[in-house]
Amino acid sequence: MRKFIFKIHLWLSVPLGLIVTVICLSGAVLVFEEEITRALRPKLYHAEAPVEVQPLPPSQLVARIGDQMPDSLHLASLQLSSQRNEPCMVAFRETGRKRLSVDPYTGHVNGWVENSAFFGTMRKLHRWLLDPPVSKGETSVGKIIVGVSTMCLAVILVSGLILWIPRNRKALLNRLKVSFSGGCRRFWHDCHTSLGFYTTLLLLVMTLTGLTWSFGWYRTIAYALFGGGQQNIAVQENTMQKSDSGNRNGRERTGKGTADLELREVRTETEAPKFDYAVWDEMLTQLTIHYPVYKTIVLTQTEAQVARQSTIRRTDRITFDPRSARLGDITHYEDMPRQQRLRAWFYAFHTGSWGGIWTKLLYFLAAFIGATLPLTGYYLWWKRKSDWRKTK
Repeated sequence: MRKFIFKIHLWLSVPLGLIVTVICLSGAVLVFEEEITRALRPKLYHAEAPVEVQPLPPSQLVARIGDQMPDSLHLASLQLSSQRNEPCMVAFRETGRKRLSVDPYTGHVNGWVENSAFFGTMRKLHRWLLDPPVSKGETSVGKIIVGVSTMCLAVILVSGLILWIPRNRKALLNRLKVSFSGGCRRFWHDCHTSLGFYTTLLLLVMTLTGLTWSFGWYRTIAYALFGGGQQNIAVQENTMQKSDSGNRNGRERTGKGTADLELREVRTETEAPKFDYAVWDEMLTQLTIHYPVYKTIVLTQTEAQVARQSTIRRTDRITFDPRSARLGDITHYEDMPRQQRLRAWFYAFHTGSWGGIWTKLLYFLAAFIGATLPLTGYYLWWKRKSDWRKTK
């Protein structure tokens, strides 16, 4: 039985080892994307907070932004942070996901915040081997290769863990440490077996959560295991759609409006009076009373999104009257479709963000070691083949 498991472990690892190395290494790079991006461009992510000076109200911020930006840009949302040393982030309908960093105390524009080309390439490499699908939800050769390799990696990890199990106490002590005095071959053997054992659990978590982005059928099964079955999802989504139908122009997530919503907004601009941004001042006052502790507040012309202080993406959505600023329906994170909440949890457990900086560090080390395991495995396989040829 052990020989059979060894053959499974070997003959899955040999053809897919280099692909696994690429996936793990690019994943390790992406773990600290946010921290590295902030460190490289501090002026866009930091604001000097004067002593005993409060941030400008939203209406004044919008006015000062309008003085510095062309009239062709139409403001879509304003993101305010609870941290005094963080800037505001402004999204426009014409700029997609690119946002504008603004000093909340002076209204001075710091510059555009956009995705790094380097990390964008790393993400394409990690998810699709630089062969992204033509549109979201579709497949590509790179996406299939990554998905199949990730699925096989789960089998490789489990089989490797079975092969690691020692037969006696002395073997256990040897397999829990890396020897630096037993020669080159012993060192690389210990790096493969011992470090592989220590990182197996985290690598399995990354693997099993990552597969939800590769295969729809796997995502359906994974969500169903945690109570997000397809029937339950459909009922909840229908409920959400019915509650949303009464809201003016529907709801739009920051920077991700659909073409229909954009056309509707353009039509509304010609039919309805211009939006009074003083409404945001009143909204912000009410929201800070309702949410004394929060991470960010995003204001649009139809709703507010309040992100709580959490490593998981927990966001409440609040509608309001754009004329009187009276609060409307509040959709708490806990009341959202279970599928949506599971997606946030799966993302957090895949990236290591669920426990803050320390879990990110553990994930980085595990992913980096995971990238070396195929390389040390190739070395041991080559040495075994060399020894076998010598004995013939």
